[in-house]
Amino acid sequence: MHNLIKMAGSKVSSSNIRLSVCIPIYNFGEFIGETLESIISQATDEVEIVVVDGGSTDNTQDVIRKYQRTFSQINYLRLDERGGIDADMAKTIEIAKGDYCWTFGGDDIMQPGAIERILGEIESGVDLYLCEDILCTFDLRPIRKHQILSFDIDTILDLCAGQDRKTYFEHANSPAAFFGFCGALIFKKSRWFECEKHRVFNGTCWAQAARFLEMIPHGLIVKYISQPLLKKRSDNDSFSEDGLVRRFGLEIDGYNKMADYFFGADSLEAFHIRRSLRAEQTLRHIMNLKLSVSENNRAEIPLLNSLVAKLYSDASLTNLILFATYKWAPLGAYKLVKSTYRNLKLLSQ
Repeated sequence: MHNLIKMAGSKVSSSNIRLSVCIPIYNFGEFIGETLESIISQATDEVEIVVVDGGSTDNTQDVIRKYQRTFSQINYLRLDERGGIDADMAKTIEIAKGDYCWTFGGDDIMQPGAIERILGEIESGVDLYLCEDILCTFDLRPIRKHQILSFDIDTILDLCAGQDRKTYFEHANSPAAFFGFCGALIFKKSRWFECEKHRVFNGTCWAQAARFLEMIPHGLIVKYISQPLLKKRSDNDSFSEDGLVRRFGLEIDGYNKMADYFFGADSLEAFHIRRSLRAEQTLRHIMNLKLSVSENNRAEIPLLNSLVAKLYSDASLTNLILFATYKWAPLGAYKLVKSTYRNLKLLSQ
């Protein structure tokens, strides 16, 4: 049976909760304390934190118990076993009491003032808010702003409307624009339960994104918030447990399948989803992956080759050149260039 852990006498009243920060978690005891501190330090009585723990075997439960002693509005559900990100995320939203849910990673850090900003934003009743984040190293040193959409200012668009949808898709810099990165999304809880087709994607890690993509033809008003509201550890990817090539494939295959399913492979929308994948998965990143695989697990090279071919499948001279470079560039020469660049960078510091 599920074990709902709360401190004696502490209750989260649903009457005044407007925002639920929803965190699915598994074995993140090393990080969840810092995440909770970043939220609790700015939370009001209109905010609750919902944590669904997929049966962690580390000290996650102990850490959360400690924070429940000082912040009663933590709703902690410990499951008997790990359900996977799709099921555990859905469970956080199912038990959330807020009008809006902010899906959040168990190692992400909320920026100061973020909750105040969102509590003000949700007054307008938009279906979904998409915020920026700051990509950081494992120890949270900032690397750069992760600009999901190439708008310079906050922008509201109705993705059901043809021109608005075209504008939105054309401005996508990252597949996160298509609702796959949980930390960027704050949405009206009532809309979450309107969808059915997302069930096709249960267990793929993309059920959340599929829900929102399914809403588009029926009306989905999105407000893009250009301000970064969280810090994200870019070197702490829990989806990489089965290796970097399969993590790469999870994204390439997942977004391609959703693009084809919801819009059709030849649609403008599907093209921009594929383009956003290429914008995020740069040739440099792919060559680093190929180098790593060639040195550590050459059996994965055929899989990597097929995934890169899919990434560059749209017919264009640029894609042809990029794929040919990936396929034929000598890895020894690439390794030398990479080493030289790193040494020059160190000398310039």
